[in-house]
Amino acid sequence: MPLEEYGALGDGRSVALVGSDGSIDWWCVPHMDSPPLFDKLLAPATGGFFALRPTGPYSIERRYLTDSNVLETLFITEQGQVRMVESLNSGPAGRLPWAELARRLEGLSGEVTFDLSIDFGTQADTVSSYLTPTGNGHVFHAGHILGMFLHDEHLHIEREDDLGVRATVTIKAGERSTVALVAGRDEPLIVPPMKLIDARIDGSDREWRQWTEGLDYDGPYPSLVVRSALALKLLLSSPSGSIMAAATTSLPERIGGDKNYDYRFAWIRDAGYTIEAFLGIGAQLEAKAGFTWLLNRLQEHGAKVFYTLDGAVGQGTRPIDLPGYKHSPPQVGNDATDQLQHGVYGDIFETARCFIDCGGVLDSGNAMMLSRLADQCADLWRQADSGIWELPETQHYTQSKISCWQALSRAIELADRGHLPTTCRDRWNRERQRIEQWIETHCWNEQKQAYSFYAGSDRLDASIALAVRFGYPHQDRLALTLAAVHRELGCGAFHYRYSGADQEEGCFLACTFWLVEAWALHEQCTQAEEAFRAAVRGLGAGVGIYSEMVDPHSGAFLGNLPQGLTHLALLRAARSLGGAKPDR
Repeated sequence: MPLEEYGALGDGRSVALVGSDGSIDWWCVPHMDSPPLFDKLLAPATGGFFALRPTGPYSIERRYLTDSNVLETLFITEQGQVRMVESLNSGPAGRLPWAELARRLEGLSGEVTFDLSIDFGTQADTVSSYLTPTGNGHVFHAGHILGMFLHDEHLHIEREDDLGVRATVTIKAGERSTVALVAGRDEPLIVPPMKLIDARIDGSDREWRQWTEGLDYDGPYPSLVVRSALALKLLLSSPSGSIMAAATTSLPERIGGDKNYDYRFAWIRDAGYTIEAFLGIGAQLEAKAGFTWLLNRLQEHGAKVFYTLDGAVGQGTRPIDLPGYKHSPPQVGNDATDQLQHGVYGDIFETARCFIDCGGVLDSGNAMMLSRLADQCADLWRQADSGIWELPETQHYTQSKISCWQALSRAIELADRGHLPTTCRDRWNRERQRIEQWIETHCWNEQKQAYSFYAGSDRLDASIALAVRFGYPHQDRLALTLAAVHRELGCGAFHYRYSGADQEEGCFLACTFWLVEAWALHEQCTQAEEAFRAAVRGLGAGVGIYSEMVDPHSGAFLGNLPQGLTHLALLRAARSLGGAKPDR
């Protein structure tokens, strides 16, 4: 399926992707970074999937239920209409102690027969699934995953064996039928009654709506903000508080290319931005959980680029023996784990300042740890790094230097307000001034009338738009840089990351929304509004789950999804357009 044809279901532990053809093609069980039970997304011919669709021709209408991550699909056939409601269920007290994927068919008119097909994945041919009959039903095994396929009396099983499940179900107007999978990893399972599973679909919908009712946003784009907030909530791992960058691996930035990365990790940058976004819309519980998790990782490992969801240091890449999405070679792991990226310092201190501005308080141990990180930033800023885009070539990237300026600025503010020790405050201030002088001397390109990608370069970098939010003092030069970036990196409604990226990948969606936010903060309101609306129109396919990139010519989604950074950038842009003031 085209990536824009997928919706996402989640329960705080895992995320499933379901296509508009009724097939669930990706589901890692029981956690977001577990091996997939369904992996047809990366192995179209042999991968695991769970399909439920009419036997004959049909058309669909598809949407999320209002303010919810419960997905609704209306199947329209010549024989009748049936509504399918899908959920990764939660219980009345929150996350269930097992994964519960439920799909309910509701007959609206006529009579429609559905085919059901389930093939359990082989985890790139490393496991072989099998079925075990027990007194409580048929149990399936896929490596360490143990689960059961459950259904009501409407379903007619044609085959249920080691090869999978094949069945049909006929739904008449006024009838309803529910099927479900319950699963866990190396743990005993309870077999819930179907009546309870069915009720939990509606209960999950109520819980999602109750969560969104607590969000704080009164601007002009409430539906977009709520949908992006719900997408971000899918990426928050409730057992730990870690925040995943995206729910998939290896979805290509260019079809057939080799930039097919694994984003099922918690980046400091993405976690920090998500915490700030949650704080900005009043989601304090999620923000606190995410911030505590981040501080614990910093105490344990120091300022690494990213961590696993359970808090370990991330692993490097290794290939997967699967065809990949549209023949784009897949992999797990991410080689950014060993990179030096100065941007992590700015992300950490911006997040801490935002947490405190929203009423939070730092404990003494973490205050001391942050003070040590500010000292580290003051020592390391002169070094070349891999930059925000994690490139293999180290350079003196302008955005990295601005991030170091940002980190020391926020550290000084926190010290002045009594939240950090003041012992090194004067040193931080001296280094901040040196960083600013270095940027103005080495990173301004007079011919381009813009800050360059890196010192001495005539290339441009769209991420420098973030410096407006950071409060970097040379706002006149930043305004000129925004114009140059839009002129040279723009393509239709969207923007490439940096000069030359158009030869390697699609447009990076977050960049467009960062520019919108920057224009809004510069009070270029008309340009910001027009750019925001054009981007949203360009992403109009699907149900509101956005990827990392888009092909600006075809509108096809590219890269992993749901992509947290895209939804974060959209949410910040919408808040800026709604009159939200800059942070300082």
